[in-house]
Amino acid sequence: MIAARGWILSLLLLDTTSVLSEGERVLKQPVSRIQPRQKPLTPFAKDNLANHGEWTTWFNVDHPGGNGDHEHLDAIRFYYRDKVCERPTRIEARTTDWVPAQNTGQVVHASLQEGFWCLNKEQPAGKTCLNYAVRFLCPAGSLLQDSKRFWSLWSKWSACSAECGKTGVQTRTRTCLAESHLDLHCNEATEEGRLCIGYSCSDCNLTCSMGRVNADCDACMCEDHVLHGMVSLADGAPAAEATVYVQSENLKLLTESDSNGGFRIPGVCPDGKNILKIKKARYATVTVPVPESTKKSSIIHVRLKRADKPYIVKNPVDKVRRIGQSMLLCCKAVGNPAPGQYLWYHNGTLLDSSVYKYNSKLELKNLNIDQAGEYFCKASNDAGSVKSQAAKLSVIASDEASCDPRPESYFIRLPHDCFQNTTNSFYYDIGKCPANICAGKIDQGLQCKDSVAYCCGVSKMEMREISCSGYTLPTKVAVECGCSVCTEIKMTVRGRVTAADNGEPMRFGHIYIGNNRIGMTGYKGTFSVHIPADTERLVLTFVDRLQKFVNTTKVLPFNKKGGVVFHEIKLLRKKAPVTLESSETNTIPLGDMEGDDPIAELEIPPNTFYRQNGELYTGKVKASVTFLDPRNTSTATAAQSDLNYINEEGDMLPLHTYGMFSMDFTDETATESLHAGKVRVHLDSAQVRIPEHLQQMKLWSLNPETGLWEEEGDFKPDRSTRRRREERIFLVGNMEIRERRLFNLDVPESRRCYVKVRAYRSERFLPSEQVEGAVISLINMEPASGYSSNPRAWGRFDSAVTGPNGACLPAFCDQQRPDAYSAYILASLGEKNLKLFPRLPDSTPTPSESCSHISTSSTTGGRITRIQELRKLPSVSRWPNHARALRKRAMAPSTPVKT
Repeated sequence: MIAARGWILSLLLLDTTSVLSEGERVLKQPVSRIQPRQKPLTPFAKDNLANHGEWTTWFNVDHPGGNGDHEHLDAIRFYYRDKVCERPTRIEARTTDWVPAQNTGQVVHASLQEGFWCLNKEQPAGKTCLNYAVRFLCPAGSLLQDSKRFWSLWSKWSACSAECGKTGVQTRTRTCLAESHLDLHCNEATEEGRLCIGYSCSDCNLTCSMGRVNADCDACMCEDHVLHGMVSLADGAPAAEATVYVQSENLKLLTESDSNGGFRIPGVCPDGKNILKIKKARYATVTVPVPESTKKSSIIHVRLKRADKPYIVKNPVDKVRRIGQSMLLCCKAVGNPAPGQYLWYHNGTLLDSSVYKYNSKLELKNLNIDQAGEYFCKASNDAGSVKSQAAKLSVIASDEASCDPRPESYFIRLPHDCFQNTTNSFYYDIGKCPANICAGKIDQGLQCKDSVAYCCGVSKMEMREISCSGYTLPTKVAVECGCSVCTEIKMTVRGRVTAADNGEPMRFGHIYIGNNRIGMTGYKGTFSVHIPADTERLVLTFVDRLQKFVNTTKVLPFNKKGGVVFHEIKLLRKKAPVTLESSETNTIPLGDMEGDDPIAELEIPPNTFYRQNGELYTGKVKASVTFLDPRNTSTATAAQSDLNYINEEGDMLPLHTYGMFSMDFTDETATESLHAGKVRVHLDSAQVRIPEHLQQMKLWSLNPETGLWEEEGDFKPDRSTRRRREERIFLVGNMEIRERRLFNLDVPESRRCYVKVRAYRSERFLPSEQVEGAVISLINMEPASGYSSNPRAWGRFDSAVTGPNGACLPAFCDQQRPDAYSAYILASLGEKNLKLFPRLPDSTPTPSESCSHISTSSTTGGRITRIQELRKLPSVSRWPNHARALRKRAMAPSTPVKT
């Protein structure tokens, strides 16, 4: 009865059992869908289905491009007409490599009415559907028998591809006998396969010092021994759903930890040779041996640490070499686990590791002109990848000068009584040589960084007499440039740390780089930090010893050519703690804008809090949750980090924030910090005004060592019943509050343009009067109703330091709506603010003025926006009271940013 009506149901889960004839596997019954490691919902009888009908040939009408692999029944009927019966009774699916669908670990679907399909979006991150083929079981006599007339007989089955005792594949083939292989009758499969078991393992040569050899001849078994294990997180909390594997030729899944983090494995020999691997999502894999023991049971304890994506700590450096010389580029990344793979790229093209034999170091010998260009490395571990900064290799001829001997123009201001009639100004050109690296004497052995660096500099000067009113002014002028040893530079960041609300200084606070404390703030909140020479990204964390302010991590730009840069650091004041009852469900709103709803709400389930040793905490909890609300534009300068993340390809890309929140939980006496298990975040979708952001919204946590945001989880539609505001639509995300306490509601932002900003000494705006070391900040504003004149919130905060040609800052933009976004631009030099001058509308920027030089890894499209120019003024009101929101219109004509 069940078999007779099985075709009527819409059944989606594929389950298999062994067909008794010749070791084939056939789909026994379709129900729901298959997920990785999911067991069948019901057992099935082991009857031989081949006696109840006949199988069609294998069909493969689609490939897994686009959104997946779709082997729909109507498409199969369209291409193969009557090769499928009207009402199939069974369906079987396998990959083109003969692997049954249920053994692939992928989420797939099947229906006797619709066919078979696999969706890429349902697979694990970074994975896509395999290429599947399907066949159908039809009632006897319902298929047209063309095979006997148009096809040869099947060949014999090939030998089994498996080793002893293992599962493999056998194949057989046939040929089409039609006059033309384009004939419709030749559309059927020319090859098919089946699963098989390898030869007997009676010849296994594995010997065991304890126990006996298992059936696969790859491990020893001890039936009378039981291994007990306990898996915990870094803070001591139990690690539930951690998977435990044994290491053999391939990893074999043994068990999974329970809700208390415990597991039990019988039969594993305690001989010190068996190796276990424990895995859990977002945690680094731990490898541990089964300890030697003569007892019938043994115990192991495993502690998992959070998996950290690789982070570059040593970038390759620029080098200049002559034809025929050699050089070495080096790259180093850290992470948990340590990066196990390094790849090197030349001008964006992957270098063949079998040819160049590289690891974290790339050696190039006997250089030629074609090898000049940009080189970067890509480091990877189980958690992800990261790309280094690109190093430029210049290769010049053996007799070519590595520096232009002609100095560039550089004007100095003369005294008020030294007017120059020849230039009609008070300025005189004394020349300068750009401090570019050049080809000097190289080391005997190859070094990651040359022991002596060579730079272009002044090689010849002459004294000139400048005529002034009644006297002459002797002045030295650069007349020739050459290659010489670089001058040692010192880079320093100074600043002041104050509260964002009232300017209260953070007195005697601690300053960290990673886990190392490097200094303190003074009584007025001032600080000074000397930057190591190889620093590419300066990440500082400011910690208030008095706990008035939120611990704040900042990525501070600095002048890589040396000198001092001053930064104003703004901190959020901590919210006063509220008392929670650990045994009850608690909710905390995120966002307190007057006249507006919260952006989101935290829901903390009962019995969620844990002590530092992992024990469940019961009692009252002091909770301080501080939310940085982007609807309050005055909070932008207090934003944490620089709102960047590393994607799967290892590129650093921008984020658009909808709010950041810091959480501190302590016991009732505020003496012990507490952790929290799964906490839910309910996001009010009405607060997300850009529709496409709803699908991209994620939860992120800040890594204080790298200053980068790392993904914690996705948001999904909230299916629970809301007690209030039920007419609103909410999204829900889950997170755990352990070693990280700062979180973010963000989406990756792709609408990017750039704003060019320069600082000048005067309103003459001469190129030679540009000021280096000015700190430029740009606050991207999110539009309301699509107009920049009505910004509702800020979405991103960026800073940069001006160089010899200004600074480029990223900005949101929309090519279809030039007025959609606006921005605040702030600038300071030392402790003084600078005044903004809009660029003249009738002037068009030259290529050197634009931001088109920015590398493709840091841009995602858009156009250059108008250039802004600054001059130094002694008294300018601070933002936000008198700051101007400037519209960023695309210039016409304009230079596209390369993507």
